[in-house]
Amino acid sequence: MVTIPSWFIRYALPAGFLLLATVGVLALRPALHDAVPVRATRAAPSTPARVAPRPTRSARPRSTGYSVRSGDTLATIADRFGTTVDELLLLNPGIDPRALHVGQSLRVE
Repeated sequence: MVTIPSWFIRYALPAGFLLLATVGVLALRPALHDAVPVRATRAAPSTPARVAPRPTRSARPRSTGYSVRSGDTLATIADRFGTTVDELLLLNPGIDPRALHVGQSLRVE
């Protein structure tokens, strides 16, 4: 009877199975990937992308009045209409900037 050495079972047999599996995968790979060979391609020289010019916005016509919405402050209203809080206070004498009410009318022009 033939005795198989333990080093063969421990090292050579698993290495042989790995080699066999690797060869099998390499042989079947083209069939699994539609037999399209992978070729190294040279990258085309990059050219800067051309970007279409952004259309210019026409200035929004200023309305003479604004109705305060929930969450508005004089600063957000001033930003929205391209003015300052001081200008809004001059245009709206007697308003309390800390107590705006929803629906309150403000002059913004």
